[in-house]
Amino acid sequence: MRAAVLREHGEPLDVTEVPDPTCDADGVVVEVEACGICRSDWHSWMGHGEWADDAVPSGQILGHEPAGRVVEAGDRVETIREGDRVALPFNLACGSCGYCQTGHGNVCTGDHPHALGFEPAAQGAFAELVHLPSADYNAIQLPEDVLPTDVAALGCRFMTAYNALDARAGLRAGQWVAVHGCGGVGLSTIQVANVLGARVVAVDVRESALDAAADLGADAVVDGSAEDPVDAIRGLTDGGAHVSLDALGVAETCRNSVRSVRPRGSHVQVGLTTEAEKGNVSLPTDWMTRHEVSFLGARGMPPTNADDLLSLLASDAVDPGSLVTKTVSLDEVPERLAAMTDYDTVGVEVMVP
Repeated sequence: MRAAVLREHGEPLDVTEVPDPTCDADGVVVEVEACGICRSDWHSWMGHGEWADDAVPSGQILGHEPAGRVVEAGDRVETIREGDRVALPFNLACGSCGYCQTGHGNVCTGDHPHALGFEPAAQGAFAELVHLPSADYNAIQLPEDVLPTDVAALGCRFMTAYNALDARAGLRAGQWVAVHGCGGVGLSTIQVANVLGARVVAVDVRESALDAAADLGADAVVDGSAEDPVDAIRGLTDGGAHVSLDALGVAETCRNSVRSVRPRGSHVQVGLTTEAEKGNVSLPTDWMTRHEVSFLGARGMPPTNADDLLSLLASDAVDPGSLVTKTVSLDEVPERLAAMTDYDTVGVEVMVP
């Protein structure tokens, strides 16, 4: 099969022929119909994560937001069959540890949790075929009428946004949400917040991103290059957001997000840090203690909760396809990944092999 392989960090991915994946007894092989191109892929391509012993090695096939059709199923797979359409979560779980069994497979601690597209044991989906282990637990079955590009856009970004606002922050109707960074996950957060009945302030420094946020239903937008985001959000929300989310992962947006919340509010960290932060950001901890501000992390979404999000998709309550600004071929993936270095992308771009 053909795949886009990381040879050297920061150098163009090598689109080349590689061996087809083999199918484990409890896994399935999926023919990729579409795969989102995410900023997490960019972090991997750049070699970020070394500070957490989490840098992606050379030889890795990237890509972690795929949808496709099962072409082979292992002997021990019970619920998935050849021909089924599925989405693959990036946080691959064992399905049997305590966290998996209590509905938190996104933080699996079993014998073989893997991150799709980020480690050799879980080669990714910038390819024609991809393997999914523990398929009975991890596979997200899709109806036939869902477009693969919509599911790819749903990918880790919508899943993470839904998990962040609903499960982690417990967002309620009528509350204010501040979204710092209006890329794919930030725009997904705006849609999810609208579905949950919240009001949204969106922050970015790019006019195109702020226009996209307004089009998707943000109640207010703040140009972070022209005014102080914290002051602006506090003024717009009468004292601060109930929930604020950093979708970018740089020190400035993280601290701005924390300082944007009202007393007893919650900050949710979604964006991964860059080489500048190396996984660490200093925070106003005394202020956070005084005002009982919660700092929460959110990573993907447990596959067992996928039906909730698919129900929203089926009812047209969310429209991930509206975030798709470009579809590209496998050969174009290296160029589009590099475009993220200068934030030269808007919305969600999707690879269609």
